[in-house]
Order: sequence, then structure tokens, then C-alpha cells
Amino acid sequence: MTEQGWLAEQFERTRPHLEAVAYSMLGSVTEAQDAVQEAWLRLGRSDTSAIDDLRAWLTTVVGRISLDMLRSRKARREYAAGSWLPEPLVAGPDDSGPEQQAVLADSIGLALLVVLESLTPAERLAFVLHDVFAMPFDDIAAIMDKSPDSARQLASRARRRVQAAPQPDRDVALQRRVVDAFLAAARAGDFEALVEVLDPGVVFRADVGPGSPARPPLAGSGAVAGHVLRTAPRFVNLARPVLVNGEAGALFGPHDDPVAVIGFTIVGGKIAELNLVADPAKLHHLTIEP
Repeated sequence: MTEQGWLAEQFERTRPHLEAVAYSMLGSVTEAQDAVQEAWLRLGRSDTSAIDDLRAWLTTVVGRISLDMLRSRKARREYAAGSWLPEPLVAGPDDSGPEQQAVLADSIGLALLVVLESLTPAERLAFVLHDVFAMPFDDIAAIMDKSPDSARQLASRARRRVQAAPQPDRDVALQRRVVDAFLAAARAGDFEALVEVLDPGVVFRADVGPGSPARPPLAGSGAVAGHVLRTAPRFVNLARPVLVNGEAGALFGPHDDPVAVIGFTIVGGKIAELNLVADPAKLHHLTIEP
């Protein structure tokens, strides 16, 4: 095998890990794939004889590229505050989906991605690489041109923000029962049943894409239940159960042309967050089997 062939083979083996790193940083499947492709191009322009650990080298490069992309996106401010949501990773309810998608979904959930979006790019990088992917602070510091102590402090600040957010129930069967109860109440137009399944402090976010009227998050079980009942007749009969970033969710519309995906954060058997993604640009990558 040629050296180029060997490099390509090793790169493909590492690709799921690299895309997980980039997706965790960016919350975008499309941008994650772009970041990984750019890392491959940089590898081709590098002196590979000087690389001792290819996986670590590639992870560092992807981290650097993702940090630059995240800073650029923050600077553009394409979305109204509170209206941006990640591209969802969706699989069938009884299937973890394709291997690559499963790796990404296992790495970080939708609720955590929403919290990470509130961090600075440097805080997000330090937390993701250290707490999610166990990269040493010395290596993280080199990516950001900071000291290891600074990287450690950035991760610590991010960790406090993450720990203050709702911690989802991990039992997918429980999640599914709660989501099914929510959908049944929406179909029946039952306000009281909706309020019963919602946490009193529930938050509803909707991302319909840049350029659309701003939709600030709704908060409170009464406000969210009222909004659901006003909009349910248009969508609830199109709902089908799916896994969204490894947790119970729903997809609306045909499997090959969905109009929206909603992720639920279940805490203590109640819905604490609903995150609705209806931006077509964030749904075009979905390929769910019927």
C-alpha cells in the first residue's frame, strides 16, 4: 500500500471521531463535515513524517478549524438571540441509525448543545475537548495559544454553566412514554393533559432559519401548552417517533422531506425543554427509513 493510501485508510477510520468533535463544537452536521474535509486537505499539505500520533494531530487540527468557524458564525450574528438551534441528528426509534450518526449522537445531546451555544468559543472548545473527548489541557492550550491554566479555567467556567442546566433523564423508554403522552394530548386538544406532562418552567424554542421573524423562547407550562394547542392541528398528525441526538423526539412530515424535527428534554418525568427545528437547511441531511 502506498503512503497516501495508508493515510487515507487511517483518516477514514478516524473520521467518525473527528466529525463528533466538530459537531460538538459547531452543532452543525454540514459544518462538521466541512471542518473534517479541511483537516484532510491540511494533512495532504503537511510533513506526515513529523506526525507521531495521527489521531491526536487530526483532532487538534479539527479543533482549530472548528474554533475559527464558530468565531466567524458568532461574528455574523445571523440569528436573533435565543432562536438558534443545532442541526438535529435523527434515527429511527428502534435503531441507533448509521454507525457514523450513532457516534455523533452518543457524543453530545441536543440539550447540551443548546447550553454550549451560550458559551464563548474558547469556553466551548475547552469544555468539549477536555470533558467530552478527554484531551489534555496542554494540548487544548496549544490550539488556543493560551496557557494550560487558562484552558483549565475556561473549561471550569463552561462546566459550571452546563451543570446549572437541566440534566435529562437517560431512560429512553421513559422519555418515549412522556413524548407519547404529549403528542396524545396535542391530538386531543387537551390543555390540562398537556400542562400535566410539562414542567412548570418548561421552555419552548423554535428555529425557523435566518431571515424569518424572530421567535423568542416561550416559558411556562401554560404559555407553552397554549401555543401547542394553537399550532397542533397543522402538524400533530404528521408526527412520527424518532430519536433526536439519541433521545426521544418526533419528526413531522414525510421521512424523505420533513418539515420539522422536535427534541424533548425530559427531567423528572416532565418535559423541561422543547426544541423545534424547522429551518430547511438544517433538515436536508436527514435520511430516515420509513
